[in-house]
Amino acid sequence: MESQILLESGTNELEIIEFRIDEIGYEGKVKPCYYAVNVGKVREIINLPKLTHIPDSTYAVAGIATLRSSVITIVDMAKLLGKETGDVKASKVIVMEFNNVQVGIMVHSVQRIHRISWADVEPPVNMIDDGLVTSIVKMEDRIVMLLDFEKIIADICPQTALRIPVPSNMEETKAAMRATKYVMMADDSGFIRKNMRNALTDAGYPVLEACDGQEALEILLTLKKTAESKHDAIEKHVSVVITDVEMPRMDGTHLTVRIKEDPVLKAIPVLIFSSMATDDNIRKWRDLGAERIITKPDLPNLIALVDEYAIK
Repeated sequence: MESQILLESGTNELEIIEFRIDEIGYEGKVKPCYYAVNVGKVREIINLPKLTHIPDSTYAVAGIATLRSSVITIVDMAKLLGKETGDVKASKVIVMEFNNVQVGIMVHSVQRIHRISWADVEPPVNMIDDGLVTSIVKMEDRIVMLLDFEKIIADICPQTALRIPVPSNMEETKAAMRATKYVMMADDSGFIRKNMRNALTDAGYPVLEACDGQEALEILLTLKKTAESKHDAIEKHVSVVITDVEMPRMDGTHLTVRIKEDPVLKAIPVLIFSSMATDDNIRKWRDLGAERIITKPDLPNLIALVDEYAIK
């Protein structure tokens, strides 16, 4: 299943698949709950297949299933979200692939595909579903929540979690050089920000954080004014920007466009980190001006990649 929206990178738009994972309310009635996932992460939608139980598996893992020549893990999202479902049963499985991992999630129903602007996607006001919600979309009669599937899968399968080692042969000279190079990091997932922040700060880099592209751009524009007032090069205030693609308000591709069209900010190298870095997307994101696309297999070399642009 391919998303056509990815053919228009930089437009600050996306397509989402809306689905329901319902629960039984206090009065005993079914309470519809609406969630969504970026189409770019979805391979296909299938009827619930026959499952094989895995002994000693995590409570939220319903089992495994064979999908053509592949065996994939099926996650019971109702259990993972702590829902009381009574007799309401899942009927569909959304098969996703990102970060070189395939997984299926059990849902009660699949609603439809929406094409929306990231400007209409908002950060959650409070911690919802144990921090698993990265953003919300307000529809006319309901709120649709986008889930942090990277964190969900990492919690269920720790072997797939982000691990970013810090080079053990960190010379004092290089550490001192890093201490003056600020790295801007934009990602709506607190889980990913924490992992990257820890790796970068342990390596000696000071880190600036933003929860979405809009906040990142606002910080960059403020730093631009500071640099101009001091007659500094912008790189003295921000040496590298690392950005996710999927973020509320402004996505990473539109942020890249805004940086590269600015006569001052365009000097800052932009590294895009995404779980949806297909060959086609990588080409398009580079066409927008991104210097490097970082995928999960690149993460062990994250510090070396930042060094390449920050302390060249």
